[in-house]
Amino acid sequence: MSGSAAVILDVDGTLVDSNDAHARAWVEAFAEHGITVAFEHVRRSIGMGGDKLMPEVSGIEEASSLGKEIAASRGRIFQEHHLPSIRPFPRTRELVERFADDGFVLAVASSAKADELDPLLERAGVSDLLALRTSSDDADNSKPDPDIVIAALKRTGCPADRTIMIGDTAYDVAAARRAGVEIVGLECGGWTREGLAGALAIYKDATDLLEHYQTSAFARVRA
Repeated sequence: MSGSAAVILDVDGTLVDSNDAHARAWVEAFAEHGITVAFEHVRRSIGMGGDKLMPEVSGIEEASSLGKEIAASRGRIFQEHHLPSIRPFPRTRELVERFADDGFVLAVASSAKADELDPLLERAGVSDLLALRTSSDDADNSKPDPDIVIAALKRTGCPADRTIMIGDTAYDVAAARRAGVEIVGLECGGWTREGLAGALAIYKDATDLLEHYQTSAFARVRA
C-alpha cells in the first residue's frame, strides 16, 4: 500500500488502566443522589458515552435534570478522587512512539468528555504525541455509534481503508466497524476475546502488540 495511513486510539482501558475507576465514579455519583446501581453492570457499560450508560444502568436519561446532576457529580468525583491514581499500561508510550516512528498519522477517539481527555493523556504519558483529539463533545452520538471515530478519521485526512483503530471494548469494535475502519482489540480493559469479536486481531495489551508488531496489521499497512 502507499500513501498516508492512520492509527486511531481509544484511551480508557487501552492506554490507561482507568475502566474500574470510571465505574466506581459512576456508582459513587448515583449513590450521592440516593440511587443504587450494580458495579458490574456499570463496569460492563464503560466505553459507552454517559448518554448511553446512564439509561442502560439506571433508566435515567442524561439530558434530564437529575441526569445532569448525576453526570456533574461523576465528573467531580472522577477528577478529584480517581484521576490522580490512574496509570498507563506498561509500554504504552513505546507503542505510540512506534506508530509515530512508522509515520502513522495519530488521532484519539474517546468517549471521555473533553475536559477529562487531556489529563488522561497526560496520565498516559503520550499527550505530546497525540495532537489530534476527538471526545464525546465532538459527536452527536457516542460509542457504539460511529460518530466519534468518523470525526477522528476526518481529522487524520487518511482514507478509512488505510486506518486502523485500537480499542478495548465491544463498543469500540462496533463504532469502528460502523465507520468502515478496521480495529485491533486489546484485552487489558477487561473484555475477553469473545467480547471483542469482530476485531481484526486481539492482543493482551501494548506489550503483547509490540512483541508481535512485525506480523501485525500495522506493519502490513506501512509495507
